[in-house]
Amino acid sequence: MSASSIPKRIIQTGKSAQLPLRERAMVNSLRALHPDYEYLFFDDTQVEQFIDDVFPQYRPVFDGFPYRIQKYDFFRYLAVFHYGGFYFDLDVLLAERLDSLHDDACVFPFEGLTMSRYLRGQGMDWQIGNYAFGAAAGHSLLQTIIENCVRAQREPDWVKPMMNGVPPLSRAEFTVLNSSGPGLISRTLMENKSSLPGVKVLFQDDVCDVTTWNRFGTLGVHMMDGSWRGKTSFIRRRITQRWEVWEMERLMRESRKLGPTRWL
Repeated sequence: MSASSIPKRIIQTGKSAQLPLRERAMVNSLRALHPDYEYLFFDDTQVEQFIDDVFPQYRPVFDGFPYRIQKYDFFRYLAVFHYGGFYFDLDVLLAERLDSLHDDACVFPFEGLTMSRYLRGQGMDWQIGNYAFGAAAGHSLLQTIIENCVRAQREPDWVKPMMNGVPPLSRAEFTVLNSSGPGLISRTLMENKSSLPGVKVLFQDDVCDVTTWNRFGTLGVHMMDGSWRGKTSFIRRRITQRWEVWEMERLMRESRKLGPTRWL
Protein backbone atom coordinates (compact mmCIF):
# COMPACT_ATOMS: atom_id res chain seq x y z
CA MET A 1 0.00 0.00 0.00
CA SER A 2 1.45 3.37 -1.00
CA ALA A 3 1.71 6.45 1.19
CA SER A 4 -1.07 8.01 -0.89
CA SER A 5 -3.52 5.20 -0.04
CA ILE A 6 -5.84 4.95 2.95
CA PRO A 7 -4.21 2.79 5.64
CA LYS A 8 -5.97 -0.01 7.54
CA ARG A 9 -6.99 2.09 10.50
CA ILE A 10 -10.38 2.97 11.99
CA ILE A 11 -10.88 6.02 14.20
CA GLN A 12 -13.91 6.71 16.41
CA THR A 13 -14.74 9.00 19.29
CA GLY A 14 -17.32 9.31 22.04
CA LYS A 15 -17.80 10.89 25.44
CA SER A 16 -16.69 7.71 27.14
CA ALA A 17 -15.53 4.23 26.22
CA GLN A 18 -18.54 2.95 28.19
CA LEU A 19 -20.95 3.05 25.28
CA PRO A 20 -24.71 2.41 25.30
CA LEU A 21 -25.79 -0.98 23.96
CA ARG A 22 -26.82 0.27 20.50
CA GLU A 23 -23.52 2.03 19.90
CA ARG A 24 -21.52 -0.83 21.37
CA ALA A 25 -23.21 -3.25 18.98
CA MET A 26 -22.32 -1.10 15.98
CA VAL A 27 -18.71 -0.67 17.09
CA ASN A 28 -18.30 -4.40 17.69
CA SER A 29 -19.77 -5.18 14.27
CA LEU A 30 -17.35 -2.72 12.66
CA ARG A 31 -14.38 -4.24 14.45
CA ALA A 32 -15.47 -7.82 13.77
CA LEU A 33 -15.48 -7.07 10.04
CA HIS A 34 -11.95 -5.66 10.28
CA PRO A 35 -9.86 -7.69 12.75
CA ASP A 36 -6.69 -6.80 10.84
CA TYR A 37 -7.22 -3.02 11.14
CA GLU A 38 -5.73 -0.83 13.84
CA TYR A 39 -8.56 0.57 15.94
CA LEU A 40 -8.28 3.93 17.72
CA PHE A 41 -10.98 5.19 20.07
CA PHE A 42 -10.79 8.61 21.70
CA ASP A 43 -12.93 9.54 24.68
CA ASP A 44 -13.35 13.19 25.67
CA THR A 45 -10.20 13.24 27.77
CA GLN A 46 -8.14 11.63 24.99
CA VAL A 47 -9.50 14.09 22.43
CA GLU A 48 -8.31 16.96 24.62
CA GLN A 49 -4.92 15.28 25.05
CA PHE A 50 -4.63 14.69 21.29
CA ILE A 51 -5.15 18.39 20.61
CA ASP A 52 -2.52 19.37 23.18
CA ASP A 53 0.03 16.78 22.06
CA VAL A 54 -0.36 16.81 18.27
CA PHE A 55 -2.00 20.12 17.31
CA PRO A 56 -1.35 22.59 20.15
CA GLN A 57 -1.56 25.44 17.62
CA TYR A 58 -5.26 24.63 17.25
CA ARG A 59 -6.10 24.60 20.97
CA PRO A 60 -7.58 28.15 20.87
CA VAL A 61 -9.66 27.17 17.83
CA PHE A 62 -10.89 23.96 19.45
CA ASP A 63 -11.86 25.82 22.63
CA GLY A 64 -13.44 28.63 20.63
CA PHE A 65 -16.24 26.56 19.08
CA PRO A 66 -19.50 27.34 20.93
CA TYR A 67 -21.08 23.92 20.28
CA ARG A 68 -19.62 20.61 21.41
CA ILE A 69 -20.31 18.95 18.06
CA GLN A 70 -18.13 21.55 16.32
CA LYS A 71 -15.17 20.56 18.50
CA TYR A 72 -15.62 16.93 17.52
CA ASP A 73 -16.16 17.71 13.87
CA PHE A 74 -12.82 19.52 14.01
CA PHE A 75 -11.19 16.63 15.89
CA ARG A 76 -12.21 14.04 13.31
CA TYR A 77 -10.58 16.01 10.49
CA LEU A 78 -7.39 16.49 12.52
CA ALA A 79 -7.23 12.83 13.56
CA VAL A 80 -7.58 11.44 10.04
CA PHE A 81 -5.23 14.09 8.68
CA HIS A 82 -2.61 13.04 11.25
CA TYR A 83 -2.99 9.26 11.29
CA GLY A 84 -4.67 8.42 7.99
CA GLY A 85 -7.47 5.87 7.96
CA PHE A 86 -11.25 5.80 8.18
CA TYR A 87 -13.40 7.78 10.59
CA PHE A 88 -16.89 6.56 11.54
CA ASP A 89 -19.57 8.04 13.76
CA LEU A 90 -20.88 5.63 16.36
CA ASP A 91 -24.20 5.31 14.50
CA VAL A 92 -22.74 3.90 11.27
CA LEU A 93 -23.41 0.25 10.50
CA LEU A 94 -21.28 -1.51 7.90
CA ALA A 95 -22.35 -4.57 5.93
CA GLU A 96 -19.05 -5.14 4.09
CA ARG A 97 -15.34 -4.64 4.60
CA LEU A 98 -13.58 -1.49 3.46
CA ASP A 99 -10.96 -3.22 1.32
CA SER A 100 -12.35 -1.89 -1.97
CA LEU A 101 -11.48 1.67 -0.91
CA HIS A 102 -7.84 1.28 0.09
CA ASP A 103 -6.40 2.21 -3.28
CA ASP A 104 -8.07 5.60 -3.02
CA ALA A 105 -6.42 8.59 -1.40
CA CYS A 106 -9.58 10.20 -0.03
CA VAL A 107 -13.19 8.99 0.16
CA PHE A 108 -16.34 10.79 1.29
CA PRO A 109 -19.96 9.63 1.10
CA PHE A 110 -22.64 11.32 -0.95
CA GLU A 111 -25.09 12.42 1.75
CA GLY A 112 -28.04 13.77 -0.21
CA LEU A 113 -29.26 16.71 -2.23
CA THR A 114 -28.50 20.04 -0.60
CA MET A 115 -30.81 22.87 0.37
CA SER A 116 -27.89 25.31 0.25
CA ARG A 117 -28.66 28.13 -2.16
CA TYR A 118 -24.96 28.96 -2.29
CA LEU A 119 -23.89 25.48 -3.39
CA ARG A 120 -26.73 25.22 -5.87
CA GLY A 121 -25.82 28.62 -7.28
CA GLN A 122 -22.33 27.25 -7.94
CA GLY A 123 -23.73 24.23 -9.81
CA MET A 124 -23.57 21.69 -6.95
CA ASP A 125 -27.01 20.47 -5.90
CA TRP A 126 -25.67 17.74 -3.59
CA GLN A 127 -23.48 17.48 -0.53
CA ILE A 128 -21.07 15.06 1.11
CA GLY A 129 -21.26 13.77 4.67
CA ASN A 130 -18.76 13.76 7.52
CA TYR A 131 -20.28 10.89 9.50
CA ALA A 132 -17.82 8.57 7.72
CA PHE A 133 -14.82 9.22 5.48
CA GLY A 134 -11.33 8.00 4.80
CA ALA A 135 -8.07 9.56 3.68
CA ALA A 136 -4.36 9.07 3.52
CA ALA A 137 -2.44 10.97 6.19
CA GLY A 138 -1.81 14.57 5.20
CA HIS A 139 -4.33 14.64 2.35
CA SER A 140 -4.81 18.11 0.90
CA LEU A 141 -8.63 18.06 1.11
CA LEU A 142 -8.49 17.50 4.87
CA GLN A 143 -5.87 20.22 5.17
CA THR A 144 -8.18 22.64 3.37
CA ILE A 145 -11.18 21.54 5.46
CA ILE A 146 -9.18 22.21 8.63
CA GLU A 147 -8.17 25.64 7.34
CA ASN A 148 -11.81 26.43 6.52
CA CYS A 149 -12.97 25.40 10.00
CA VAL A 150 -10.49 27.91 11.38
CA ARG A 151 -11.62 30.54 8.88
CA ALA A 152 -15.30 29.98 9.67
CA GLN A 153 -14.62 30.67 13.34
CA ARG A 154 -12.40 33.70 12.80
CA GLU A 155 -14.33 35.24 9.89
CA PRO A 156 -18.09 34.86 10.51
CA ASP A 157 -18.84 36.77 7.30
CA TRP A 158 -17.25 33.91 5.32
CA VAL A 159 -20.07 31.61 6.50
CA LYS A 160 -22.88 34.02 5.57
CA PRO A 161 -23.31 32.92 1.92
CA MET A 162 -24.07 29.40 3.14
CA MET A 163 -26.75 30.77 5.49
CA ASN A 164 -28.72 32.44 2.72
CA GLY A 165 -32.33 31.29 2.89
CA VAL A 166 -32.06 29.53 6.25
CA PRO A 167 -35.19 30.21 8.37
CA PRO A 168 -34.61 31.85 11.76
CA LEU A 169 -35.81 28.80 13.71
CA SER A 170 -33.08 26.67 12.11
CA ARG A 171 -30.26 29.17 12.25
CA ALA A 172 -28.28 27.59 15.12
CA GLU A 173 -28.39 24.15 13.53
CA PHE A 174 -27.33 25.40 10.09
CA THR A 175 -24.56 27.46 11.66
CA VAL A 176 -23.05 24.21 12.91
CA LEU A 177 -23.54 22.46 9.58
CA ASN A 178 -21.94 25.31 7.64
CA SER A 179 -19.04 26.11 9.98
CA SER A 180 -17.71 22.62 10.73
CA GLY A 181 -20.11 20.01 9.33
CA PRO A 182 -21.37 18.76 5.96
CA GLY A 183 -22.06 22.24 4.62
CA LEU A 184 -18.48 23.34 5.22
CA ILE A 185 -16.83 20.23 3.79
CA SER A 186 -19.12 20.27 0.76
CA ARG A 187 -18.27 23.92 0.13
CA THR A 188 -14.58 23.12 0.53
CA LEU A 189 -14.83 20.35 -2.04
CA MET A 190 -16.83 22.50 -4.46
CA GLU A 191 -14.46 25.46 -4.27
CA ASN A 192 -11.28 23.36 -4.62
CA LYS A 193 -12.29 20.31 -6.67
CA SER A 194 -10.05 21.19 -9.60
CA SER A 195 -6.93 21.29 -7.42
CA LEU A 196 -7.56 18.34 -5.06
CA PRO A 197 -6.08 15.00 -6.18
CA GLY A 198 -7.57 11.58 -5.69
CA VAL A 199 -10.90 12.47 -4.08
CA LYS A 200 -13.70 9.94 -4.54
CA VAL A 201 -17.34 10.59 -3.69
CA LEU A 202 -19.42 7.45 -3.17
CA PHE A 203 -22.41 8.46 -5.28
CA GLN A 204 -25.54 6.36 -5.44
CA ASP A 205 -26.93 5.30 -8.81
CA ASP A 206 -29.77 7.81 -8.49
CA VAL A 207 -29.01 10.81 -6.31
CA CYS A 208 -32.69 11.78 -6.36
CA ASP A 209 -33.74 8.52 -4.70
CA VAL A 210 -34.07 9.55 -1.06
CA THR A 211 -34.08 5.92 0.09
CA THR A 212 -30.37 5.72 -0.82
CA TRP A 213 -29.24 8.87 0.98
CA ASN A 214 -26.98 8.71 4.05
CA ARG A 215 -25.26 5.54 2.92
CA PHE A 216 -21.53 4.88 2.83
CA GLY A 217 -21.63 3.84 -0.79
CA THR A 218 -22.77 0.21 -0.93
CA LEU A 219 -20.82 -0.73 2.20
CA GLY A 220 -22.91 0.66 5.03
CA VAL A 221 -25.56 3.01 6.30
CA HIS A 222 -25.71 6.01 8.60
CA MET A 223 -28.48 5.37 11.14
CA MET A 224 -28.98 9.12 11.69
CA ASP A 225 -29.23 9.20 15.48
CA GLY A 226 -28.77 12.98 15.36
CA SER A 227 -27.69 13.11 19.01
CA TRP A 228 -25.86 16.41 18.44
CA ARG A 229 -29.00 18.36 17.64
CA GLY A 230 -30.29 20.60 20.38
CA LYS A 231 -33.56 19.88 22.14
CA THR A 232 -36.43 22.07 20.97
CA SER A 233 -40.13 22.37 21.66
CA PHE A 234 -42.56 20.12 19.81
CA ILE A 235 -44.13 23.05 17.95
CA ARG A 236 -40.78 24.48 16.88
CA ARG A 237 -39.57 21.06 15.75
CA ARG A 238 -42.74 20.48 13.70
CA ILE A 239 -42.48 23.90 12.01
CA THR A 240 -38.85 23.21 11.11
CA GLN A 241 -39.67 19.77 9.75
CA ARG A 242 -42.52 21.13 7.62
CA TRP A 243 -40.23 23.79 6.14
CA GLU A 244 -37.51 21.25 5.36
CA VAL A 245 -39.98 18.91 3.65
CA TRP A 246 -41.51 21.74 1.60
CA GLU A 247 -38.11 23.11 0.60
CA MET A 248 -36.72 19.71 -0.37
CA GLU A 249 -39.77 18.86 -2.47
CA ARG A 250 -39.27 22.10 -4.40
CA LEU A 251 -35.56 21.50 -4.86
CA MET A 252 -36.07 17.88 -5.82
CA ARG A 253 -38.05 18.97 -8.86
CA GLU A 254 -35.08 21.05 -9.99
CA SER A 255 -32.57 18.26 -9.37
CA ARG A 256 -34.56 15.64 -11.26
CA LYS A 257 -34.18 17.77 -14.38
CA LEU A 258 -30.40 17.22 -14.13
CA GLY A 259 -30.74 13.44 -14.25
CA PRO A 260 -29.89 10.70 -11.73
CA THR A 261 -26.09 10.86 -11.76
CA ARG A 262 -23.49 13.33 -10.52
CA TRP A 263 -19.71 13.53 -10.66
CA LEU A 264 -16.85 15.70 -9.46
